[in-house]
Order: sequence, then structure tokens, then C-alpha cells
Amino acid sequence: MADQRQIDRYLENWQDEVNSAYLYRALANAETQPALAEVYRRLAQTEEEHAQFWQEKLLQENYPIPRRKISWRTKVLATLAQWISPQFVLPTINAMEQVDSHTYSQQPDTHATLLPIQERSHARLLNTIASISSTGLEGNSIAQMEGRHRAASGNTLRAAVLGANDGLLSNLSLVMGVAGANSSNEAILITGFAGLLAGACSMALGEWLSVQSSRELYGRQIRIEKQELEQAPEEEEEELALIYEAKGLPPDQAQELAARIIQNQATALDTLAREELGVDPEELGGSAWMAGLTSFFLFATGAIIPVSPFLFLQGAIALWMSLLLSGLALFLIGAGITLLTGRSVLFSGSRQVLFGLAASGITFGIGRLLGVSLSG
Repeated sequence: MADQRQIDRYLENWQDEVNSAYLYRALANAETQPALAEVYRRLAQTEEEHAQFWQEKLLQENYPIPRRKISWRTKVLATLAQWISPQFVLPTINAMEQVDSHTYSQQPDTHATLLPIQERSHARLLNTIASISSTGLEGNSIAQMEGRHRAASGNTLRAAVLGANDGLLSNLSLVMGVAGANSSNEAILITGFAGLLAGACSMALGEWLSVQSSRELYGRQIRIEKQELEQAPEEEEEELALIYEAKGLPPDQAQELAARIIQNQATALDTLAREELGVDPEELGGSAWMAGLTSFFLFATGAIIPVSPFLFLQGAIALWMSLLLSGLALFLIGAGITLLTGRSVLFSGSRQVLFGLAASGITFGIGRLLGVSLSG
């Protein structure tokens, strides 16, 4: 006989599955895209089967099955999906699925079943649905599905512009603060190069840790995906077909494509990694060392600009030359940002100069006040 804690766990699992099935049915009824609505209906059916699993567990313990009662949170989400749109509540439902995706992995009752794999599959599928556009498939989507497409590893232009901008703004403010305190050229140079090295090293280390952590996480996810592919290929095929249906393929084409991919395990793992995890298994998000070095040099490139005049000039001339060069660089960075935002070059460049010089003016004033206070 199971103890009360085990019965309570069965009841909680049963209620969660009942709520999920209800919510997916509501999404299916509210969804205007027939292919996506069918995906939600199939998810609801799987959740209903999971609820039946826990119901049978309760019956085995001679515990009476409660009357089905949908939670208020589930009802609110279902109502919002019907009144507004499924896309409105999808981020919230996706977050709930991600949190619950590993719940069954820790429960001994499910170890010999497909429930843990199916729950993780649902979480990945819903994450895919939440991230795709409602416009359906583009012309090159089939090639991407087959795993031949190599996705770009981030916006290089954006990283370059923002990395140089960070170095320039932080070191310009630092140099102006020291210059405001009437410090010597030597003090300004030491401070400027110290700020350059400290900032560049900090940025490089942060970027290295970020990319390396992502690589390790992706590697673990791919190992789990490989294990699931070996243990339950039919489930992975079904998941892949649902992803393609969610992207707009007719069910028969989605099933055919998924079946063809799953036949080859190497191709299947590559495609599953790309479609479910959004990861290129060959790159795993890129090189951590390259990301760190790139971040170091981008920051240093911006940070050297306000310091360089003090290598050749003295006093006020060096100060004004630093401001002039920094102002020109800030305008160019603002112009570079227009490639990302689509705003006018004059507007973005002028805004960047204004904010940069305002920040440096504040630190110059603080440095001047401190310098007068200390000298007095």
C-alpha cells in the first residue's frame, strides 16, 4: 500500500495533467491556423493519456477518483486565449512547461515509461512554437529542416558596435574624471591604460564564461537528445513531425519528412538538435576563446581612443583632442547602430555624441570638484 504522501503525489500529477489537457484543448479551439490547432489537439490527447496513467495508479490503491475540477489559473489562461489569442498566453504556458519538463524524471513510477521523455518533448515543442513566426514556412525551410542550413552564430555587427561603444564610453568618462582633477599626463595615461586593460579583461572573461557555459549546456542537452533517440525513436519522430506541423507543413508531409530524417540516427540527432534546441551540434554556439578574444579587442579598440592623444600632446590641447576624437568615434558608432535600427544617421550619431559627452562632462565635473577639495 502506498502512503499518503505517495497518494498526494499521484493526485497532484493527475490534476496537473487534467489542467494541461484542458488548456491545450482551449488553445486548439482558439487557434486560427488549422495545422497549429491540430498540434495543440494532439498535445491535449497526450496529456489526457498521462492523466489516465495517474488515475490508474490511484485506482490500484483503491483511492476514489475526484471529480474533475480545473484550476482558476488554467481557466484564466484558456479564457484569455479565446478572448485575445493563443499567442498572448503562449509565453506564460511555455514558461510553465519548461519548469515542469523534468518533474517526472525524479519520480520512480515513471522510469519505465515514456512520460519523462514526452514531457521534455512537449516543453521543447512548445518552446519552438513560441519562437516561430505566425507567417508559416519560408521558401528555404525544407532545406533547414533537413539539417543542411548553418545558422549564423549571432549578430556580429551588433557585438562589434556595442563592444567598441562600451570601451569608448567607459574609458572616456574615466579619463575625463582624472583630467578634471588636474592630474598630470602620466597619471591620465596610467589611469586610461589601466581602465582599458581592466575593462577589456573583464569583458573577455565574462564573454568566455557565457559562451563556455552555453557550450556545456548544449553538449548536455544533445547527449540527452541522443539517449532519447535511442530509447524512443517513435516519440522523437512524432515530436519532429509536430514541430514541422507547427511551422506550417501539412500533417502528411510533416510525418513523411520526420520519418525520413529519423531513419538515419546521425542525421536525426543533427536535425533534432537544430530544430528542438536551436543548436548547431558542430559549433555548440561557437568558440569560447574566440568570443573572449574578440570581446577583449573590441573593448580595447574603443577604449584606446580617448587615451591616445595624451601619448603625444600635453595639457588642454590633449584634453580637447581626446574629446574631438571621441566625439567623432561616438558619431561613427551611432551611425553603425543605424544599420541595426533603421534610424537616420544624423539622429543616431548626434544622440550618441550627446550622451557620451554628457557622461564625460559629469565625470570631469566630479573630478574637478574632488581635485579642488583635495588640494584645498
